[in-house]
Amino acid sequence: MSSTATETIELHALAVATDVGPGKGLHSIADDSPRLIVGAGERSRRSTDESVYVDGTHPGQGNGKSLLRISLAIGQPSLVNFAVSFTNGIITVALPAISRSINLPRELFLWPSSVYGLTSGAALLLAGSIADLVGAKSVELVGVGILAIFALASGLAQTGQQLVAFRALMGIGMVGESLIFSPLCPPVRVLIDECNLHLQAMHLPSSVSLVAAAVPRGRARNVGFAFLGLTQPLGFSLGLILAGVLLQSSDEGWRKAFFTSGSLTAIAAMGGYWVLPSVEAAATGSSIWSKLKAEVDWVGVGLSSAGLSLFAYVLAMLSADLSVIRTGTTATLLALSLMLIVSFPFWMSYRTRHGKVALIPNSLWQNIPFTSICLLVTLSWGALNSIELFSSLYFQEIQHHSSLTTSLLLLPMILVGTLANFSTGVFVDRLPARWLIAISSLLTAGTPLIMALVDPNLNYWYLQFWAQVLAPLSADILFTVGLIVVSESFPEQTQALAGAVFNTVAQLGLSLGMGVCQVVALGVSATGGGAGHGGSGSQDAGIQTDVASLLRGYRASFWTIFGYMIICTAVAVVGLRNVGKVGVKRD
Repeated sequence: MSSTATETIELHALAVATDVGPGKGLHSIADDSPRLIVGAGERSRRSTDESVYVDGTHPGQGNGKSLLRISLAIGQPSLVNFAVSFTNGIITVALPAISRSINLPRELFLWPSSVYGLTSGAALLLAGSIADLVGAKSVELVGVGILAIFALASGLAQTGQQLVAFRALMGIGMVGESLIFSPLCPPVRVLIDECNLHLQAMHLPSSVSLVAAAVPRGRARNVGFAFLGLTQPLGFSLGLILAGVLLQSSDEGWRKAFFTSGSLTAIAAMGGYWVLPSVEAAATGSSIWSKLKAEVDWVGVGLSSAGLSLFAYVLAMLSADLSVIRTGTTATLLALSLMLIVSFPFWMSYRTRHGKVALIPNSLWQNIPFTSICLLVTLSWGALNSIELFSSLYFQEIQHHSSLTTSLLLLPMILVGTLANFSTGVFVDRLPARWLIAISSLLTAGTPLIMALVDPNLNYWYLQFWAQVLAPLSADILFTVGLIVVSESFPEQTQALAGAVFNTVAQLGLSLGMGVCQVVALGVSATGGGAGHGGSGSQDAGIQTDVASLLRGYRASFWTIFGYMIICTAVAVVGLRNVGKVGVKRD
């Protein structure tokens, strides 16, 4: 349930069907569907059996090295996922200590988390296109190497700007890991035993594709899927706890936690060269540079990336001082970002009309269930990550808990999210997707509602505990159901692109959702109370005024998150009205 990792799963859909009739635009997937190795550009197909190791052996080939290779192929992506989630746990609980250590300006307070999703989402489709042309393994190794380098660099950061820059580069590196084989994210149903007990391998990062490519079907692959799924909440939880422990002795303890994460990722990067299966790039007669020029929509990439990045930057400026919206620079940047974003669909239409590769064809959005799911995951993912960070800040800056205590107070969210991930597979085919998502969104709306209204002096177990319990339900259930809707809403040749877009909006939702909450929180904090340090009041009175100001801001951010979840509920009820039960096993 980590808050940042790009969630992608390989397509090996096992006989799923839906209650929606053929007129509703959903498409069921056969069990023998080929694996799609794609970017957003020219798409090619590969059968899983085409994957080979560096030494030329095939996955599952009966030789003496097979068992070792299978174990290593499971362990390498699991270690990367663990390390990335571990880092996210560090950021969540250590943010106040980090800000004190490196003088992180309050206007950049949430950027170590939000910028990660921004750069990852902005680069995801481009990385998919490049991986399809130059080879997925190369992109993977470069991506994990970048993750390792800048995780270590984050531990050495001396200023807030340096930390934000290093986290932004980590987001780009994570794209390599996320797109190693496929940006597609439909769910995988794996057979647990001969009694037809199935587990939905859901909400897992795209490193699942590594296991699927390297490990033959059967119990070994099932173990690999399960292990990959467990590494995310395990890494996030241990990141929370270790950061809390290290910060007990010094505000500099967070650096050791980053060094630990970077070292683990470096080990995975070096080992990946030998243990990852090699999947060749699509064979054509053109050179790589010619293919990159012809088959990647560079203008589309520039429009989307620049537009979203500038918009996020304007949000950061507004979060520092709302009055800057009146300045010429801010107004110009805001207008430019909106112009770039609005021009994107027109450029897509132009590319499509002229028979050229379009980054995201406009026709994709004509599928109402898919468009609704993308809007839902944008809001829900932004809400969950905002809840995690603002809850951590609330416990530390309002209730004055230590970092270690805060990490323990947040653990119920992680545990419930893990349980929701696994249990959703049991009942996902028993309720219509519309109501499953709507009910879970309404339940999660209880979290920001409680946190916005609760008295900070009230015992944690009365209300705040239940807020943490409800927090992950919407995002985790939505991701599972959303993956199935994506896989069933499009014909096979379009599923991979839809999956890439699904993952992109999730990452951008993380960044933009938190950015809006930050603007609201700091805007409200700056009004109605003064700075709390001037005049004839005592220092204690000034501190109390500061806490009251922060509390107003945090409550405003929780009300904003509440609005996100109410919108999610409405979108699910209206946008998914023609979608029945999904993930139904086909005889």
